[in-house]
Amino acid sequence: MEEMTLIWLYYVIAVIIILFDQWTKWIVVHSMEIGERIPLIENVLYFTSHRNQGAAFGILQGQMWFFYIVTVFVVGFIVYYIQKEAKKSILLGVSLGLILGGAIGNFIDRVFRGEVVDFIDTFIFTYNFPIFNVADSALCVGVALIFIKIINDERIAKGKK
Repeated sequence: MEEMTLIWLYYVIAVIIILFDQWTKWIVVHSMEIGERIPLIENVLYFTSHRNQGAAFGILQGQMWFFYIVTVFVVGFIVYYIQKEAKKSILLGVSLGLILGGAIGNFIDRVFRGEVVDFIDTFIFTYNFPIFNVADSALCVGVALIFIKIINDERIAKGKK
């Protein structure tokens, strides 16, 4: 694919994540009470209306200015990195698109709601995993794909020696 087409694809991925994230959060905010739980798969998966004023897993509660500053720097870095490096690797570009979409999705919540809307509530065996959202999922998948790329690049580099 042409380099500019690939770069635009990564931004399209980010926009799709942002739109899907905000749409699902809008549904939760407008159709569920905070704390309300809807079972999807009993003892495994629920939609639970929850709000979070911190980061992943509820850390750094109430530190909004910290999140504003960090997110602006992260988004700037990701855009720069997409422009400079993502044309060399589709996997890296997709990863960065997911991370960009997830970061902006949660940033929108923090700016306009003062908190992040979470609603995906899972139980892994008996462990109740912290409630999360589409943006969180995109961030995690994006980071996991970067780890996969790094491991694969190392494997290829070792094979050339």
